[in-house]
Amino acid sequence: MNLTLHRFDLPCRHPFTISRGTTTVQRTLIVELEQDGRQGYGEAPQQPYYGADIKAMTALIEGVRPQIEDFSLDAPAEFWKVVRPLLRGDEPRGSAAASTFVQCALDVAAHDLWGKLRGEPVWKLWGLDIEHNPPSDYTVGIDTIEVMMRKLEEFPGWPIYKIKLGTADDLGIVRRLREHTDAVFRVDANCAWGVDETLRNAAGMKTLGVEFIEQPLPPDDWDGMERLYRESPLPIIADESCQVEPDVDRCAGGFHGVNVKLVKCGGLTPARRMIGRARQLGLKVMVGCFTESSVGISAIAQLLPLLDYADMDGALLLARDIAAGVTIDRGRVNYPNENGCGVRLLSQSLASR
Repeated sequence: MNLTLHRFDLPCRHPFTISRGTTTVQRTLIVELEQDGRQGYGEAPQQPYYGADIKAMTALIEGVRPQIEDFSLDAPAEFWKVVRPLLRGDEPRGSAAASTFVQCALDVAAHDLWGKLRGEPVWKLWGLDIEHNPPSDYTVGIDTIEVMMRKLEEFPGWPIYKIKLGTADDLGIVRRLREHTDAVFRVDANCAWGVDETLRNAAGMKTLGVEFIEQPLPPDDWDGMERLYRESPLPIIADESCQVEPDVDRCAGGFHGVNVKLVKCGGLTPARRMIGRARQLGLKVMVGCFTESSVGISAIAQLLPLLDYADMDGALLLARDIAAGVTIDRGRVNYPNENGCGVRLLSQSLASR
């Protein structure tokens, strides 16, 4: 295979704020793998919270370039097994974030390439049926209530909105937004609440059409999560507490479901295993995204038939996209007439071979 790296700065449609900061430009790394005249693409967005920055991720890939380019792709899972030890993917959770982000980009690019080489979409090669996919939500970041209402109005008619919270008046925000839509709400506090605050908010939000609460507590507050699991009137979904495969088992008894993010776990290969394990444990399954291009979002779409919930609006949060792939209209995911993950790169940035 031939390896090319593309680095992009992706301006956001609006400043995107969660409880721990604001993003106006999302930096991202696109991996391109080429074999037999076909190109596959994967993505690793920069995320300082997880220790994944462009410089570190680029250095990791460049360090294993010879082994990658010496590989002839047949099955993505075999490629994943080869790459994992090279990128130190066996390190404990939290100490190898840059390596899992890089491994995701490589694994997704390998899946996209695999499907293109075989002339089929990835979901079809897996034997899945996309007729009954769950819809994606659309995320509204923290802002003044007037701006948050305008963001709803920019994307009218969606069946589900995800509301980012972590302010002094979270319940008031949900109450005001409810005046403008009868859509389902999901809320995500990104670790900003305490146990008692979560219980108070959950009681009030249940009457306002909130479906579940995502990651209200810091990721290592397992005692607090076990109490919420027992007492919360709304289901609790793990995000920051569920990063890599062993975390799924730990989340059982503390969460009602898990949000699997491809970059945090290392790609489609481990994500499918995490989804299977969550099902065995009776956990609901969601796959989420960061603010990222259609490269990453199109990979998530391959998993939709396996999910209860989808949060894959990352490309819609951008002022402009750098790739073509799946599109989303009022929550409905539409697949392109392309093989693999369905990705075509539309823009060129500084590339290195």
